[in-house]
Amino acid sequence: MPDFQYQSLTADGQIRTGTLAAADRAEAIRVLLGRGETATRVERLQIDQTQPGPSIQAQATRAVAPAREGLSRLFAARNPTLRRGELSNLIRELATAVEAGLPLMQALRTIRRQAHGKAMPLVLDHFIERVEAGDPLYLAAKEYGRPFDDMIVGMLRAADASGEMSQVLHQLADLLERSGELRREVLGATFYPAIVGTLLIVSIIILVTFLVPRLIAPIHNQADFHMPWPTQVVLSVAGFIQSYWHLCILAVVLIAFGWWLWSGVPANRLKIDRLKLRAPVLGQLLRDVAVARFTRTLGTLTASGLPILDALRITRNTLGNVALAAAIDEVQDQVTGGKSLADPLDRSGLFPPLLVQVVDLGERSGRLDAMLLHAAVAFDRQVNISIKLFTKALPPLLLMIMASVGGFVLSAILLPLLELQSAIQG
Repeated sequence: MPDFQYQSLTADGQIRTGTLAAADRAEAIRVLLGRGETATRVERLQIDQTQPGPSIQAQATRAVAPAREGLSRLFAARNPTLRRGELSNLIRELATAVEAGLPLMQALRTIRRQAHGKAMPLVLDHFIERVEAGDPLYLAAKEYGRPFDDMIVGMLRAADASGEMSQVLHQLADLLERSGELRREVLGATFYPAIVGTLLIVSIIILVTFLVPRLIAPIHNQADFHMPWPTQVVLSVAGFIQSYWHLCILAVVLIAFGWWLWSGVPANRLKIDRLKLRAPVLGQLLRDVAVARFTRTLGTLTASGLPILDALRITRNTLGNVALAAAIDEVQDQVTGGKSLADPLDRSGLFPPLLVQVVDLGERSGRLDAMLLHAAVAFDRQVNISIKLFTKALPPLLLMIMASVGGFVLSAILLPLLELQSAIQG
């Protein structure tokens, strides 16, 4: 039988470590439960490489590993996913159950009895199956795929390794809930401007294509009448759209497809995201949202006991901006070389001075996680301010554009009428 190294909690709260022999990880957990101990970490001891040749079972395991990995990817691609709110509720319920003293398997089964919907029972069934087979929770989440991204898998791995399962799961649930709130705030801020912009485009198409040509048609047929240039521009645009509308649709599709291909190139995507950060109002909003997410995620990951390099790697994938992610890559390289975290953040020029100061103080005091989580509250307030500024600045800008276009179309209608009236009176 293989040997397993374990860490467990006794009934009176004491931590025990040791090794035991069991057929698999699930049996090792059952042995600990039979002793009245709750397993917090159970890992199989690696076989010494000096032993002669691998066993037949090890060879068979390595032989089926690629096939199992491929099936896992296929299974993950077909699995129904959870919404962000459902995912945070699942993590919160699991954290509460573990905090109440239930073993992980019993907690999963308890939540499964109350699960509803289409995706939730499948997720819990997968977790129960894999954990019962001896896999840790983070590996079961990784095998399932979406919605368990690198950040969630990393947090679950930290929860399994630190022995503070309930505390880390509560931190993860808080992080997911705040991320959902932030996403709803941003969507709410852009909802009204999106409606106004859509109405603006539809109004321009209707006015230029249908309304203006019908109003100007009686005057346009007079040979001795000279049309003003705004009217000529509008009539030319309307005639082109009416004659070549199918080519216009094709051109729009080709431009959209070409933009999608061009923006998919990493170098081009980097240029686009840098331009976004330099935009007058939108850039400040995107920067504040990314910094708030970076601060809270990094603070939560480091507080859960994850190494700083792993926390940075996971955090970079949550920023949503390639330019900021590239800056984090440079920070990782500097930290790997033994340098501090604050200096490369400062040199990048993409992060606010307050964050650099917080990181510097956190590194010097040894309380980086607590400092980041406190700073995340301040950055969340800054996000709310940026959202309010964005929602107040964008509608007037759209109204100015609408007024300019409407004024140009109105001049295209009124100018020929005024000239015709002057010609009749003259």
